[in-house]
Amino acid sequence: MTPALAGVIPIEDPGDPRIAAYRQVRERDLVGRKGVFIAEGQVVLRRLIASPRFAAASVLIDRKRVAGLAPMLADLPADVPVYAAGQAVLDAIVGFPIHRGILALGRRTAAPTAEALLAGLPPRALVVALFGIANHDNIGGVFRNAAAFGADAVILDPTCCDPLYRKAIRVSVGAALVTPFARLAPGEDAIALFEGLGFTPVALSPAGEAPLAALRRPGRVAVLLGAEGPGLPPDLLARAQSVRIPMAPGFDSLNVATTSGVVLHHLAFAAG
Repeated sequence: MTPALAGVIPIEDPGDPRIAAYRQVRERDLVGRKGVFIAEGQVVLRRLIASPRFAAASVLIDRKRVAGLAPMLADLPADVPVYAAGQAVLDAIVGFPIHRGILALGRRTAAPTAEALLAGLPPRALVVALFGIANHDNIGGVFRNAAAFGADAVILDPTCCDPLYRKAIRVSVGAALVTPFARLAPGEDAIALFEGLGFTPVALSPAGEAPLAALRRPGRVAVLLGAEGPGLPPDLLARAQSVRIPMAPGFDSLNVATTSGVVLHHLAFAAG
């Protein structure tokens, strides 16, 4: 038996106090977790283990998956407990059929201010700034695209939902654990912040002044994206360089995660 397998703690009772943090996952997602979050799935667990910003507090897995996950589990610090349960017990713990059979409890760390995060980025940097994004699927999709196209950071306004919500992390395929992010303070002037640190703010809007194809990559650029429907606040649009994605007649907007992918792909490979 390998050390990773030897250290696994069997759980036979869904009421075992050692796995209390994993009980009724969906209900606890809704009310929020103080200082911790739930990560789900093999790829996400791998990213959590490798994350420089977050750390696993414990792991709970289907006992049938222990042997296959042994190499990954061996990379966990020695003081991180790994619990294993049968499928029926696992389902009873989390409150629904957990087909992936892999959960981890992660610890949050103090987030930097938006100014501190932006100031520490390199002279050539690509940032995504989100305003009013309340859908966890969209947040996760944007983070996935940000990681895929090499964005240096994601900035969220105070009304955006939590990138460390379980579903957002899962949709991001763990990118929310590795892509740096920070929140604007309530009332903070995003345009002034970006411009003061040398970033060109580029706002996406169906009414944008120029087509995306005409946009050349600034050295430091912040891509501003708003919620579907209301879009970006008018004051941000008025003060930023605005661009649009041309579409077929009868359609004038895309899902915000899709939009982020189109724009980030262009900027990742655009000359400038």
